[in-house]
Amino acid sequence: MADTTLTEKDPVRPGTSPDQGGGAPPLPDPRRWWALVVIALAQLIVVLDMTIVNIALPSAQQDLGMTDGNRQWAITSYTLSFGGLLLLGGRLGDLFGRKRSFVIGLIGFAGASALGGAATGPGMLFAARAMQGGFAALLAPAALSLLTTTFTDPRERGKAFGVFGAIAGAGSAIGMLVGGFLTEYLDWRWCLYVNAPVAALAVIGAIVVLRDPGRRTGAQLDVLGAVLGTAGVLAIVYGFSEAESRDWDDPWVLTLLVGGVVVLGTFALWQARARTPLLPLRIVRDRQRAGAYLTMALVTIAMFGVFLFLTYYLQGIKGWSPLKTGVAYLPMTVCMVVSSTQISARLLQKVPARALIVPGVTLAAGGLTFLASMDVDASYLTHVLPGICLLGFGMGTTFMAAISTATSRVAPHEQGAASATLNTMQQVGGSVGTALLNTIAASATTDWLTDHRVNPAEQTPRARAALAEATVHGYSVATWISAGIMLLAAVVAGVLINAKAPNRQAHAAADSPPGGDGEAHAVEAPVHAG
Repeated sequence: MADTTLTEKDPVRPGTSPDQGGGAPPLPDPRRWWALVVIALAQLIVVLDMTIVNIALPSAQQDLGMTDGNRQWAITSYTLSFGGLLLLGGRLGDLFGRKRSFVIGLIGFAGASALGGAATGPGMLFAARAMQGGFAALLAPAALSLLTTTFTDPRERGKAFGVFGAIAGAGSAIGMLVGGFLTEYLDWRWCLYVNAPVAALAVIGAIVVLRDPGRRTGAQLDVLGAVLGTAGVLAIVYGFSEAESRDWDDPWVLTLLVGGVVVLGTFALWQARARTPLLPLRIVRDRQRAGAYLTMALVTIAMFGVFLFLTYYLQGIKGWSPLKTGVAYLPMTVCMVVSSTQISARLLQKVPARALIVPGVTLAAGGLTFLASMDVDASYLTHVLPGICLLGFGMGTTFMAAISTATSRVAPHEQGAASATLNTMQQVGGSVGTALLNTIAASATTDWLTDHRVNPAEQTPRARAALAEATVHGYSVATWISAGIMLLAAVVAGVLINAKAPNRQAHAAADSPPGGDGEAHAVEAPVHAG
């Protein structure tokens, strides 16, 4: 198998693919902007489905007779199959065609959504959610790979990633808004039914406008790697999910977490020896990509738990309706879209990626400090709104640059693996963050009640007020931890992501003679595969 990874001895001109060597850049796809609409639509339903069911869950629990103990599976079954199957889904797209994987993923996702909406009992709903996650694991890497290979011009690619990054960051908030509206005015089942017509529209668009960059011929699927990688990620995601309802020192939780780490270690050893590895290790050994992956994992750890706390704060403490809560997130969505498309997209080709990521993550950490300082009587205008706006601006700037860094300079036949690795980091980060921060919040709440000698079982006005204060204290402590994790992400990005601005790399490669310093710079130039 020929190794098409870029090396210092084989520089590639910006705007060409490795398979084209130093030939003329490929002509841009005339339907590329319509392709962006289709890809963005598919990405939106995948991302928002991670939160849209959260708001509908109380109604679904009552309708289907779910217990407090098993209701979490409406969420966990989706995240488990999604996170666990991402590496396999990305590699299948590399081997059998990304357009084909994209369309199959959309059709399967729509069917699973319809099945979940028609659920007659908890088991049927949980199974449908698991199917949604499995098809999302096939769809999400294919979507990002198609985006990377469709846009070959650096400036246009920056704009496309701006839209994609905005959707990746704002999808969770949009899910809460849509979920609140559908639950309040229609029925919780429409939170699942709504995916079917949207996915059908995306399928039609994909067939008409998407161009498949091709697939590898003669390559075989790494079956052992697929089993090890899937089992390792599943064990870790499941372990953190179980930690929410059990103690962290519970033997089952420890077995899952330690076992998952051991299996992933075995997976890494096997990938170094396999002829056609599921995840070529050169993808994660690259300093820039490793920095982008780790940054995204830390950012999602910090963000996902805070979304949950803020939702509970607005509904449980403030008494807001699901729809009003969803509307409260709109300013954050707007800020994400503005910063991603008007700031990050315009600067990505002119400044180093870390010049966008580090300030963006730092700004998001500042937003979290606003949210961490809330109390029971905090005003939306003075605490929540500034916090979510700063968070939105920061994340909009960060996501686009991090996604672009994580998928640049990858050979076309490995785009699916690189995209799946990024999605896996986000999914595992979200699961880890939710479990970890929920545990911290619950512990801080219990400590506050103990210190103030309050019995939460009492139904007196004083006890209820104290319980609300203790709950908000728990949210605050966990959010301060989130801010610290976000600052750690800024440090990681600043240290690991050190590539020059793409335009400077291109000029350095063009101006330097063969064998000079320009070849080293050319190694860092993004490959825009056609």
